Amino acid sequence: MTDQGLLKSEERAVYALRRLYRHYGYLPYRMSKFEEYELYVQNKDFLISDRVIPFTDTNGRLMALKPDVTLSIVKNGEDRTGCKQKLSYNENVYRVDRKSGQYRELMQAGLECIGDLDGYDLFEAVSLAAKSLALLSPDYVLELSHLGLLNAFLEEAAGDETLRRRLAALVAGKNLHDLRRLCRASGVSAEAEERLCALAGLSGSPAEVLPRLRALCTGAAEAEALGELEALWNLLAGEEGAEKIRLDLSLVSDMNYYNGLVFKGFLKGVYESVLSGGQYDKLLQKLGRSSRAVGFAIYLDLLEGLERRPRELDADVLLLYSPGADPAAVAAQVRRLTEAGKSVSAQKAVPPRFRYGELIRLEEASPC
Repeated sequence: MTDQGLLKSEERAVYALRRLYRHYGYLPYRMSKFEEYELYVQNKDFLISDRVIPFTDTNGRLMALKPDVTLSIVKNGEDRTGCKQKLSYNENVYRVDRKSGQYRELMQAGLECIGDLDGYDLFEAVSLAAKSLALLSPDYVLELSHLGLLNAFLEEAAGDETLRRRLAALVAGKNLHDLRRLCRASGVSAEAEERLCALAGLSGSPAEVLPRLRALCTGAAEAEALGELEALWNLLAGEEGAEKIRLDLSLVSDMNYYNGLVFKGFLKGVYESVLSGGQYDKLLQKLGRSSRAVGFAIYLDLLEGLERRPRELDADVLLLYSPGADPAAVAAQVRRLTEAGKSVSAQKAVPPRFRYGELIRLEEASPC
C-alpha cells in the first residue's frame, strides 16, 4: 500500500482528486505523451504557453510532447447523440518554464464532460471545481463569469473585431481609465461605455452581484446569459463552501475557444490561479465536432507555492536500544507498542531531523 506520507503534495493531491472524480462517474483517461505538432500550432491560443517541444518521429512526422490534455481528448473523441463522455485525468504535460526558459515536465489533473450537456452538467463541473480546491486547501476562492454577457456588451460597443479584443483586454485588467479613453477615442457611445465600465467593476458574492447585473442587462442575449448564471447560483447556493464562490465579470478567457460559463480557482499563498475551466464548445467546433463541452484543469506544479504546513511525525514512538540489546526484547517492546496502536521506529541513535512524539529507552522501559 502506498504510504502517502512519503509522497509529494502534487502526488497526494492526485490520489484525492482521482477518488473525488470517480465518485461522480468520471472515468480515468490515459493518453500518449505526444501528438502531431500541427494540432498545437493550429490551436496555440488555447494553450497556456504557445511554446511546444517538437521532435521528428521515425516516420518523419513532426510531433510534439503534449503541453495540454484537453486538445488530445477532444481530438481523439467522437460525438454520440444523447450521450455524455465524462473523463478525468492526471497526466504529465511538457512546457517551457516562463521564468527559467527551461523545459519542464509538469503534473496536471482535471476533468472533461463532452456531449449533450445541460444545466446540471455545468453545475456539476463548477461544484467539482470547488470541491477540488477544498481538497487542496481550505483557503480558496472560485471565481465565475459568463462570456455571453461580455460578448453582448462588446458587440453593442463596437462592430470591429480588433477593437472588441482591445476592449476585452482592458475589461480583463479592470483598467477603467484606459477603457474609457479607448471608448471615447473609438467613437463608442456613452451608454455602451458606461455599461462596459460597470460590467468590468462587478465582482463579489453572487447574491450581491446578480441583482446589480440584472439592472444592466437589457438585450435578449444578455438576459439569456444572466438566466444561466442565476440558475447555476440557485444550485450552488445550497452547496457546502458556497461562501467561497464569487462572481467576477472581468474574468475573460480566449473567446475563440470558450463560450458561456468560465471560472478560475485560487489558493491562498499561490500567486496565480491553480484551476482554470469553462465551456469550450467553440474548440470542439473548430476541431469538427458537434458536441458541447465543459471542463477544468488543475496545475499541480503551482502547489509548490502553498504555505508550508508542519510535517507530520515520522513515528509516534522512537524506541532507542543499546547495540548489545537482546533482539527478542526489542521485538517484544515493539509488539507491545504497535498493539497499542502506535507507530514505532526502533533505533540505536536518534536519526537527524527525525520527528517523534515519545522517546522510550529500552533499558529503562519507561518514557523519557
